[in-house]
Amino acid sequence: MHDQNYAKPWYIFFLVLPYGISFGFVTVTLPYLLTHNGFSVAMAADIVALGVSANLWRFLWGPVADITLSLRRWFWIGIISCVATLLLLCMIPFEHKYITILTVIVFISQVASTLILLPVGGFMAHRMEDHRKGMASGWFQAGNLGGVGLGGGAGLWLSVHFTVFSAGAILSFLIILSSLVVLWVKDVPSLSRQTVRLQMKEMGKTVLSMLRVPAILAVIILIWFPIGSGGASNVWSAVAGDWKVSADTVALVTGIISGLVSALGCITGGFIADKWGVWYAYLTTGAISALVALVMAALPFTPMVYITGVLVYSFALGMINAAFSAIILFAIGKKAAATKYSLLSSLGNIPVVYMTSLDGWVHDHGGSRYMLVVEALAGLLSVAIFLIVFKWMQNRKFLVKPADE
Repeated sequence: MHDQNYAKPWYIFFLVLPYGISFGFVTVTLPYLLTHNGFSVAMAADIVALGVSANLWRFLWGPVADITLSLRRWFWIGIISCVATLLLLCMIPFEHKYITILTVIVFISQVASTLILLPVGGFMAHRMEDHRKGMASGWFQAGNLGGVGLGGGAGLWLSVHFTVFSAGAILSFLIILSSLVVLWVKDVPSLSRQTVRLQMKEMGKTVLSMLRVPAILAVIILIWFPIGSGGASNVWSAVAGDWKVSADTVALVTGIISGLVSALGCITGGFIADKWGVWYAYLTTGAISALVALVMAALPFTPMVYITGVLVYSFALGMINAAFSAIILFAIGKKAAATKYSLLSSLGNIPVVYMTSLDGWVHDHGGSRYMLVVEALAGLLSVAIFLIVFKWMQNRKFLVKPADE
């Protein structure tokens, strides 16, 4: 008989989908529209990178989710904020004179979307059985990247064939529809029985205690490296012209199909994390992601290479993202889960931000081939460095799974 305290792992797919839709619109639809309205690839990449950087700061409001409202209430606040900012973004003209307000709204929209991830991280920690957290991580990233497929692919197609606002309206409806699954997940109450000041103090102790665990320190160091950062995925639509790909092909490949392929990669990555362990899963899938970029750089720049390369890249990115979520869950335990999940996942987004911006800069100075080579070499070098660190820590038995606090 199913324990009502625990949710089914696939519920996480629908809870994260709204975040992915918002992220996909910003990282796929927006760069294409910008570069086709007179913006350079570097400018578009910088706007996207700034939006993505919102993920770096979500640890600041992680404690608020733990000590104020219940997780379900915070989830609804995130959904409403996400829809409102997405619609607002669709009303701004894509012209150079609006670049400041456009950049600000992009950032605010991604801050709003992070309010969805905070409670979902808490739900995963509290409402998933330990032996199913790897699979839950897979569904988490499947919803994330599947949402990117919808927000990017469907958003781009609707924007090109109809209007940008109609794209925002339809995507907003899908966000609300998907979010209803939260009604089937048992809520997690806040920790507000004591004073906010006392809870913040206790939470601070909990976070500091993580830093005394070698395994958690290893996780923090690892996620700062550009391993499977997926920077190129944030500019695929902006650089598609180098492969002479049409707008409809970009929408289909980087959107819906890429989302489905990424979702399969996420499920595969979750399975690998459960079977191989989070460390080997993360490093192996990270190396695969880098090799895909390197092979794509070596091939001729034709539409078929673009289509195949983007899809294989998406599958590899799905695997590494699932491994990323699994290694975060490995580290955080259950106490103050939203805070610790938001903190570590925020740190893990640092490589996404700097690699997205770097990819745009390298493209404008050397083209797409050099962009892919730089990203691949950065990833492979990072894997090699951490393998040395990993072996050293393993020999000294520093990689023991931390106990719940």
